[in-house]
Amino acid sequence: MSAYYKKTVFALAIAFFALVFISFSGKTSSTPPQVITNYFSDFSNALEILDNTANSYRQGKITLDSLQHTLKDTRISYKKVEFFLAFYYAEYVNSHINGAPLMQIEKEGTRPKVVSPEGLQVLDELVFSDEADKEKSKIAAVAKNVKSKYGVLYNSLSSQEFKNQYNLTAMRLQLVRIFSMGVTGFDTPGSLNGIEESRASFEGMLVFFTENYNQGNIADKNKVIELFKGGLAYLNSSESFEDFDRLTFLKTYIDPLYKKLGEMQGNNIPEYLKQTSGWNPESTSVFAADFLNPYYFTELNKEDDSEALRKLGKSLFYDPVLSSDGSLSCASCHNPEKGFTDGVPKSLSSVQGKTVLRNAPTLLNAVYADRYFYDLRAFSLEQQAEHVIFNHEEFNTAYSDILKKLENDNTYADQFKKVFGKSAVNRENFSKALVSYVLSLKSFDSPFDKYVRGELEDIPAEVKRGFNLFTGKANCATCHFAPTFSGLVPPFYNENESEILGVLVTPDNKSPQLDGDLGRINNQVLTEYAWIYERSFKTTTIRNVQLTAPYFHNGAYSTLEEVIDFYDNGGGEGLGLSVTNQTLGSDALDLTEQEKKDLVAFLKSLTDLSAIEK
Repeated sequence: MSAYYKKTVFALAIAFFALVFISFSGKTSSTPPQVITNYFSDFSNALEILDNTANSYRQGKITLDSLQHTLKDTRISYKKVEFFLAFYYAEYVNSHINGAPLMQIEKEGTRPKVVSPEGLQVLDELVFSDEADKEKSKIAAVAKNVKSKYGVLYNSLSSQEFKNQYNLTAMRLQLVRIFSMGVTGFDTPGSLNGIEESRASFEGMLVFFTENYNQGNIADKNKVIELFKGGLAYLNSSESFEDFDRLTFLKTYIDPLYKKLGEMQGNNIPEYLKQTSGWNPESTSVFAADFLNPYYFTELNKEDDSEALRKLGKSLFYDPVLSSDGSLSCASCHNPEKGFTDGVPKSLSSVQGKTVLRNAPTLLNAVYADRYFYDLRAFSLEQQAEHVIFNHEEFNTAYSDILKKLENDNTYADQFKKVFGKSAVNRENFSKALVSYVLSLKSFDSPFDKYVRGELEDIPAEVKRGFNLFTGKANCATCHFAPTFSGLVPPFYNENESEILGVLVTPDNKSPQLDGDLGRINNQVLTEYAWIYERSFKTTTIRNVQLTAPYFHNGAYSTLEEVIDFYDNGGGEGLGLSVTNQTLGSDALDLTEQEKKDLVAFLKSLTDLSAIEK
């Protein structure tokens, strides 16, 4: 099953599950518990009030403060039941109730249609912006639309039956959502009310769990209640968004709850979720090495992978025989000593005196993505390899030529036969071997990972401060989601985001010049040829960045300090340039010099040499 197909199946499975799980019967199914029914109703009433308030604001009858207060109340009402709605109706909620405030593409045949975002995040960004007074009509329209879209769902909720054994899974996913999108501010782009909303989520799950979980060990139940209450108290003690200690919250409440609920959940996991989500429900920590399932993202099945296959893939990876003239191997641009990059702004090509278009990204954790290359033109690791093989400035060859060379090499012929059996040297098996090796390049064993998991007693204070800045004031984690710290979107981890930053030709903030690479809009995927992708590039991982300089798609930034300064100034737009649809906030972060040093310390704490030293 291809990675692209798996993603399609996931979307269909979510929709199918939302429709057909109501037909199950037996003691594990029931109509919604009373507390959930109350939450459904409260949210419906809140949306009704919000619709009226937004309309009054449009007519000039109330102040912006009143509207902001009403929106906050509405979002709090939603957050109490989000764990339930966003699990059972994931696609619908993401599309209409609380999706990211980013324009999206819908296909009209082979052409793209730009679609405006809907939902509460859009309202949060609008209502808490300096332009709210100019957007009165839009605010009212969005509020009415959210009420209408939820109304369609609400009218059928009370009569449906739910599989009770899946509710612990729903809560675990909500914990991931709270940590990666709630307390980071992703979910509240205007108000930065993420701490208060996380309190509401904890409260909603605590009440639900206390009143409705009556199975298993009473000690386990009491432990979960104790952790929820402790986390709620910790959230209540927060003085501000910027001062909140997210690392302590993670280690003391999020991760222990995630683990304990997982133990109680056992094997009661929807089969579609195990098969079609990048998230691994069997993991015990948000920072566990197996938190994500690498086989979801490839065409290689776990049952077909082996040490022998990886060994074959490794041999191929380092062998220049794959290129037409024998001058390049995969390792030419992905050197393990440099974090599987090559240390130059743009990689050398097979054409004398020329480079390829962009910087070589790391292959560490590269498997954890649904799209590849900076412009997202490939949909799997297998496709990624094909682009390199066929590119006349890289390997400049074809599969038929590669396979003939391998067949004529006795060592390779024997290796393929041992792994696959007769008639083993073919395109499919060649791809499996390469993917197996790249898939093995996992990197979740850094000092920071070990500290979170309790395998390391302590880490330096500047690293802790840097992490809290990364996930708080500096806004880094709103694009670089934990735990991959890339654009792989939680909590299902089944799609990648790309961002428009306004990267410069050089890190010269005094005379800034916008880099000319147009990125995703030119990726030759016809359904993505739209203005919203002009200068849009994949959000790559910042794990191991200590090893992978220079930075950005053009390799123009030599140091982490230069990169942080670029973000601190608000990207290209913040430096006064005209950048179409810049998705990076253009307001200055106002980081102090010490804060910048702390950020660098945290980034360096994500260095993991285990895969490099294999």
